Amino acid sequence: MVFSAFTQISIWGALAASAFSFVFGGVYYGVLAPKYYARSLGRESEPATKPDMLTILGPFVCNIVMIVTTAAIMRMIGIASLADALWLGLVIGAGYLLPMCLTIAINPNFPKPFSYTTVNAPYFLVSSLVMSAVLFLLQ
Repeated sequence: MVFSAFTQISIWGALAASAFSFVFGGVYYGVLAPKYYARSLGRESEPATKPDMLTILGPFVCNIVMIVTTAAIMRMIGIASLADALWLGLVIGAGYLLPMCLTIAINPNFPKPFSYTTVNAPYFLVSSLVMSAVLFLLQ
């Protein structure tokens, strides 16, 4: 059952969700949140760094892994409605992604872990909800 769920994933759904996460991440972190992101890292007085291939492609690849995993979970638990897909997106966003973000930020390299999590929360929640909805609609 677990492995067969991966064979039932819609390639189009995964591609559409990946495209959304890539564009939304670029807009969110590149346009809407860079000032707040720098402040949460204690780097507001430093010049902004230019994105390199790792900072562009790394999150994209990680999102693909999350999207494929979410799609497989949707198959395994039998998501049968858009409402169920959105609830799953909320559970994944609020139950896994946000606590993991805070867990990573609670260390000496992050001077403001709660601020860092607050800056990242909208991206994680919105992307998790939209990815789940797209995966359901394009299954």
